[in-house]
Amino acid sequence: MAKYLVIVESPAKVKTIKKFLGNNYDVQASNGHVRDLPKSQMGIDVDHDFELKYITIRGKGELLTKLRKAAKKADKIYLATDPDREGEAISWHLSQTLKVEEEKMQRITFNEITKTAVKSSIKQARKINMNLVEAQQARRVLDRLVGYSISPLLWAKVKRGLSAGRVQSVALRIIGDREDEINSFIPEEYWDLEGDFQVEGEKRPLTAKFYGTDKKLAIKSKEQMDEILEELRQCSYEVAEVKKGERHKNAPLPFTTSTLQQEAAKTLNFSTQKTMRLAQQLYEGIDIKGNGTVGVITYLRTDSTRISEEADQAARAYIAQEYGADYVSEKPKVSGNKQKIQDAHEAIRPTDITRTPLSLKESLSRDQYRLYQLIWKRFVASRMSSAKYETTSVKISAGKYFFTVAASRLLFSGFQTVYTQEDDTKKKTNVLAKSLTKGMPLQLLQLNPEQHFTQPPAHYTEASLVKTLEELGIGRPSTYAPTITTIIARRYISKENKNLYMTELGEVVNNIMKQAFPSIVDVNFTATMEGLLDCVEAGTVFWKTVVRNFYPDLKRDVEKAEKELEQVKIEDEVTDVICEECGRHMVIKYGPHGRFLACPGFPDCRNTKPYYEKIGVPCPLCGKEVVLKKTKKGRKYYGCENNPECEFMSWQKPSRKKCPKCGSYMVEKGNKLVCSSETCGYVEKMQEVTKA
Repeated sequence: MAKYLVIVESPAKVKTIKKFLGNNYDVQASNGHVRDLPKSQMGIDVDHDFELKYITIRGKGELLTKLRKAAKKADKIYLATDPDREGEAISWHLSQTLKVEEEKMQRITFNEITKTAVKSSIKQARKINMNLVEAQQARRVLDRLVGYSISPLLWAKVKRGLSAGRVQSVALRIIGDREDEINSFIPEEYWDLEGDFQVEGEKRPLTAKFYGTDKKLAIKSKEQMDEILEELRQCSYEVAEVKKGERHKNAPLPFTTSTLQQEAAKTLNFSTQKTMRLAQQLYEGIDIKGNGTVGVITYLRTDSTRISEEADQAARAYIAQEYGADYVSEKPKVSGNKQKIQDAHEAIRPTDITRTPLSLKESLSRDQYRLYQLIWKRFVASRMSSAKYETTSVKISAGKYFFTVAASRLLFSGFQTVYTQEDDTKKKTNVLAKSLTKGMPLQLLQLNPEQHFTQPPAHYTEASLVKTLEELGIGRPSTYAPTITTIIARRYISKENKNLYMTELGEVVNNIMKQAFPSIVDVNFTATMEGLLDCVEAGTVFWKTVVRNFYPDLKRDVEKAEKELEQVKIEDEVTDVICEECGRHMVIKYGPHGRFLACPGFPDCRNTKPYYEKIGVPCPLCGKEVVLKKTKKGRKYYGCENNPECEFMSWQKPSRKKCPKCGSYMVEKGNKLVCSSETCGYVEKMQEVTKA
């Protein structure tokens, strides 16, 4: 009979760990948390110093009975849940519910599911770290207080089952602020100028960019460009300067949770949720022919770029053998991030460097293979030497003006032999003639002016949102994916072609949160709260102190919002649209996708139809009404009521006013009107426009 009981989180790990430890060990899974705060009530007694009411999660009773039986028979119990705050909390909850002597239970953690790591963890068994447990508990309590206090208010205000979350609300605000920035962005005209030059003895012309005089000159209008072109046509051209140098491109750091999510989104087009799901599978174990089930990457939730000495040495030995000693970096690069690292984990890396992606290809699914290949290549590259380039920059004089051109030539590929990022492959490299020398005359072949307009900031993608959340200190490795997944699932934002857009529903929730609960959606406040949770983990702050300081302000804001909501009587807005089934005037209601028209005769009459709000502007194409519409995913746009006969659509709100410069329709951007034609650029203030 087994002497020892090992309890892990996931059933996927059971078989693997049992194989590593042998017959003396019984390995069972808790399937995640076994206790939690109740769903039907707050579960936090705010009047008695935030005492918590934990209950067994529904459906876990039978599992707990089985674990208790196994625990009573065992001489020793090892709690082997994941090596982070959440895992520590699960181990603590298990210790509270197994009903065995505390001395019998010990906590073990391993950063990778390999025989060496698992066996080593048994030798380093310890007590449960209550600082980690309390940091997780504090986060859970804060999130519960926010969610259960604010959600009923949103429900009352918008008349549907909405909900608010502490981190989700901030993420929503960040996306909303970017949308506002994009919508109010006024494009500014600018010009680029390139010159094609004939170099004596060369067949291919040399293309250089206009720089200006001694300082870079921005060209902002056609008139300015014409003036410069006139001067340049009178000039003679010669090479004023040729500079050669060497540039080093350093190897990237190995992956953290955040950088893995970002790179997988950019290069593999994976959502954050998909990346984490696949990484979990690679961590828990893959059935490899001839080896059985083994974890092929280290723990996936980490914000550390640290690598163990053994893994570092193994990587360097592998690189020296496969690529040569010149390709091994002298010393590992370290992160410049001075923030406290949440967990004492390593970066995400392969558990065995010699397990190449190709050798595992038959054992992995297509997506598992692509993600493993990304992790393996990035880790190998992180231990390799820099790439070296020879750089050449040339300055061409033209009277008082200069043109410049630069080129680089790869001298030594270094880490790029294994790993190149998307940005590296997109860069265009010039090839310069070797005959170019200072004082050499050049013949101008042609000047190529090009008009441009500045572009608004890009919409957030999952990758760029994760990067922003990390930079602002909001959330931690384990929270990025669920935060984004939640706000998409609640239809607060929609995802189209990688970009994230605020829906009408998201706007309503975001506006209420900003108005009634400014501190909850304040970026700095949320980042400070994360810092306090780190202090709880470090043992320098008691978890209840954080909650005690937070709750009074939340309670005050909720009470204030409740009073204001009582004064707002929310009634269905009656429209002039007649229900064709019963003749009543239809009313505007809110649904999962935003507003729609419904018959007030419900349930006798169940007629509904889309609601299109008229904006009082005639269609620029056919003269009928322009209405506010939504895409299937909830993104707002303006279209003609005569669609599909009329194809007019605009992401910005159109105006009645025509552009005085080119005659196109104008659109509203902030407090300005902007011409809809991309090549016009006419702008005027809204105040100057008399209402039609």
